[in-house]
Amino acid sequence: MIENGDKRAVSGVLVKVLVHRREDRGMRLEEFASRCVRQGEVHELVTTDHTETDQSIDRVGFLGFAEISHGGVIDRGDEVRIGDRVVGTVLGFDACHFPNHYNILIRRESPVTGEQIALAPESSVHFVQSGAR
Repeated sequence: MIENGDKRAVSGVLVKVLVHRREDRGMRLEEFASRCVRQGEVHELVTTDHTETDQSIDRVGFLGFAEISHGGVIDRGDEVRIGDRVVGTVLGFDACHFPNHYNILIRRESPVTGEQIALAPESSVHFVQSGAR
């Protein structure tokens, strides 16, 4: 059974760069593979090298906070682009701070911070459907 059709990219801008990392964070991913986000909401972007969605997410690097400019649906597996670079794919969502914000966990080879990859406020942020161009 096919559940997902085409969708528009969710876009926003980076409003704060983060510079810290943790090896013992203990985030728990929501069981849901997608979350709706609204224009004007601010969510935290967090990188990890974890691949499983049913385990504690300990190794993390914090990229920053992004304000959503064009709302929509973010799905597990969406490609995350900041500026002109791909930073990883959505692994899932931690809601420990919700309703203030979601932690959007981004899977990549190794966790990095916003400072390590030279992010800057006002950089564009895009969540693009896997396989979309």
